[in-house]
Amino acid sequence: MRKHLRSWAIAIALGFVAMTATAGEIVGPGIISTGLQETSVAVTADGKTLYFMRSDVAEKDDTILVSHRNGTAWSTPEVASFSGQWHDSEPTLSPDGKRLYFVSNRPTTPGGEPLTADFAGHRFPGTNLWYVERRANGAWSEPVHVDGAMNDGSQIYNPSIAANGNLYFSSHRPDSGAFYQIYVARRTPTGYAAPERIDLGDAKKNRMDPAIDPEERFLVYAGDEGDSLGRADLYISFRESDGRWGTPVHLPGDVNSDSLENAPSLGRAFGELYLSSNRSDAPRYPKTRDDFASLQRRLNSPSNGSRDLWRFDISQTLKSHGIGH
Repeated sequence: MRKHLRSWAIAIALGFVAMTATAGEIVGPGIISTGLQETSVAVTADGKTLYFMRSDVAEKDDTILVSHRNGTAWSTPEVASFSGQWHDSEPTLSPDGKRLYFVSNRPTTPGGEPLTADFAGHRFPGTNLWYVERRANGAWSEPVHVDGAMNDGSQIYNPSIAANGNLYFSSHRPDSGAFYQIYVARRTPTGYAAPERIDLGDAKKNRMDPAIDPEERFLVYAGDEGDSLGRADLYISFRESDGRWGTPVHLPGDVNSDSLENAPSLGRAFGELYLSSNRSDAPRYPKTRDDFASLQRRLNSPSNGSRDLWRFDISQTLKSHGIGH
């Protein structure tokens, strides 16, 4: 009971709003989660700084923002020092907090052209992997392009870093088939090895947005294994004793909905899971008659059908598979 109350106290202190005991918590409503698109959380170890991506509804203009906890609320977000000029998205912190990785269409050489990608007859901003490093004064360095085979082409998404430096990401590569798949580039003394596709079963399924446990005991990702409630749901795969990845499990409870859930990331507390969802509070008809101000306020607020950031607790799922901390 004491632990349960402490979890609620932490949630309130961090500026989350609890919807119900099981429905998760929307992150910073009106400040972080708004009527625009928000996704891809990276939170510091002390829980006081949160990086995320905000974009227009068409997701053609992506920018990485940062917000700081100010007492019991989050501060007005600011554009991160390394973002604001290019199509930057999907920030993730290394477990030690010394590096922040992200993807961007920025040129890989000074004065070059921004990256573009083609998929299924569509052209859109491409992505390569970059990182910034924490300086002694706490500021971030200038962005550094990650050399290695994971940046072949221009479609790498949602990096996630294990404690040993192994880099997980989703991409469409020559061995992906018709869909996106999840890969790992293992850290070696001389850099990153060539990416290996993670075997999660039938490759004729779209798998995106890996969130790796720092100890590589489990992997959370977005996709549809045939039982998705919406456009995409979140699944978890546990590492078997022989090193292989187990059959994906549809995350239970209210993590998934009949809307889109994607971009999972792990918080610093045990079982803490962030995600992006476009679940909405549909009005009931006849509704209370809107005037212009109330209509604008509602349409520009969270839960309007754009993607918002949510926080859930999956600790019971982890414990049921023998993971206790």
